[in-house]
Amino acid sequence: MTTARTKNPAGPDGRRPLLRVLRDRDAGLCLAGVVVSGFGTSALWLAAGVWVKDLTGSDGLAALCMLAVWAPTLVGPVLGTVADRVRRRPLLIGTSLLMACLLCALFAVDSREGLWLLFAVLLVYGAAGVVHDAAESALVAAAVDPGLLGDFNGLRMTANEGMKLVAPLAGAGLYAAWGGPSVALLDAATFVLAAGVYAALRVREAPPRRPTTSWRRRTAEGARHLWGHPGLRPLVLAGGVTMLCAGVNGATVYAVVDALGHSPAYAGALYAVQGAGSVLVGLLAGAAVRRLGGRRFAAAGVALFAVAVAVRAAPYDAVALVSSAAIGAGLPAVLIAALTAVQRETPGPLLGRVTATANSLVFAPNVLGLAAGAALVELTGLGLLLPVVGAVLLATATALAAARRPAGRGTPSPA
Repeated sequence: MTTARTKNPAGPDGRRPLLRVLRDRDAGLCLAGVVVSGFGTSALWLAAGVWVKDLTGSDGLAALCMLAVWAPTLVGPVLGTVADRVRRRPLLIGTSLLMACLLCALFAVDSREGLWLLFAVLLVYGAAGVVHDAAESALVAAAVDPGLLGDFNGLRMTANEGMKLVAPLAGAGLYAAWGGPSVALLDAATFVLAAGVYAALRVREAPPRRPTTSWRRRTAEGARHLWGHPGLRPLVLAGGVTMLCAGVNGATVYAVVDALGHSPAYAGALYAVQGAGSVLVGLLAGAAVRRLGGRRFAAAGVALFAVAVAVRAAPYDAVALVSSAAIGAGLPAVLIAALTAVQRETPGPLLGRVTATANSLVFAPNVLGLAAGAALVELTGLGLLLPVVGAVLLATATALAAARRPAGRGTPSPA
């Protein structure tokens, strides 16, 4: 569907690939779109839960906000098919403008009786996000030189983590001053800006092929490609296990804070340090992928994550801070490696479905991990739970490092 350019990833002098990503017009615009839309999304995610809590006083209903956004990930392969049926750039523009209009409906939410509208918007928000991510991944694969995809995805991780450090504060400030609708308006404005950024791209896209098979068969193509590809399957499976363990680890954060003898607010410091680790690894990811290869880079990151989770059970401030930074640095490695491999190893007409399927397999387990961790931390305590999670992660890293890619493989024909 799309036309990718091929250049020397390091440039004429063989250096500064990060600068090449930033200086490349289309790559820079893609990154700007990620930053702008990510800022609004991060602000809304925090404000939505607080909004529901204020209207109802219910922690359970507030938690449903995140569930509503994440639920569409479970049908990612179906939603990803949409991204392969139309040109990706117009789809991104249309999706962004649709969400900008839909968010304005939240101005009508001013009581408990209006919560159905908030949850409905969040559910559509999550579904649009799945389609958006699939289309964006395919468009990036066309706009960015293949050799620079690792650098781009690393910078994308850095940008996303940076937004998570800044945007929630902005969202909380807006909410405190003018209420939930003001945060919805902010998010709507970022979607409009993102649509303008995507409109400025100069990526050439061929018309999508006319489908010759049923919707169900086309949807299944993404899963078949992932499972049949000896390079992608280990990375995606390792990503799913890693995110499952990340969910369990995330559910223990307040127990860790309690073991340290601090108030719950101390969790903010741990999250900030973790975010700093993710920002750093994002800057280094492209060079690491080129030097180590995606699989070994991912395995090293999962191993670092494993050690950090295991030692987090020790009730010392220094250990907690260092392990949080290590978690932030180790966790994104497999995500960056998997996304880069999907973009490099998937034919353009299949890329939307494969990306959405991979995202479902990688991120859906995180929700299960959060639920399991919330139950297990009460039953077992940190001293047993975190070392066990670390052991599972270490086994995952070992299996990923030992995986071998066969010399030859067949690529399925896209529908």
